[in-house]
Order: sequence, then structure tokens, then C-alpha cells
Amino acid sequence: MSVIPDNDNNSDGPMVFIIIGKAFEKETGEEGVDIHVILRAPDDDTAVREALNALADEGFLEADLDQIGVLEGEPDEEPHASAYKGALTGEVAIIRFG
Repeated sequence: MSVIPDNDNNSDGPMVFIIIGKAFEKETGEEGVDIHVILRAPDDDTAVREALNALADEGFLEADLDQIGVLEGEPDEEPHASAYKGALTGEVAIIRFG
């Protein structure tokens, strides 16, 4: 049975967010790295704050976060499937591209 929240922040199941953007490890002039951050959070504001903290912990100085959404189920393909499972246990997964 699928649970459909009556608003963006009310769900009976775990809310696992995916945040898509670009992160920068150096000062200006760097091209940046495309990223997906997958984490569990009670709402989108907390998800963004925790994602930014995790990126800072990994040495990123700046981030441009473009999209945020809630995953409606476990992804089929790696690395997102493992990141989803980790998010269910409280981990914050940062997937780098390029």
C-alpha cells in the first residue's frame, strides 16, 4: 500500500531526500563537481542543512543546490540503491559525477 502525504512534509514512512546540484572544492575558478546527496530527514529544510553540513565535512567550500525531492522507493541502480539503504540507517550519501 502506497502512502501519499497530504502535504510535502507529512508521511508515515521514512522521507528519503535526493538533492541535486554542483559542489566546489576550491575558491572561484573551479568548474565544480556534479553531485547527488541522498539522506533521510523530517523535512526539506533539515535535508538541505544536513546536506550542506555533509558537503562541508567532505571539504567542499560552496554548493549550488538545484533540485530537491523525496524518493518514493528504493532505486534500482547503483550507486543510488546503496545510498538509499544507507540513508535509511541515518547516513548522508554524497555521490560525485565526473
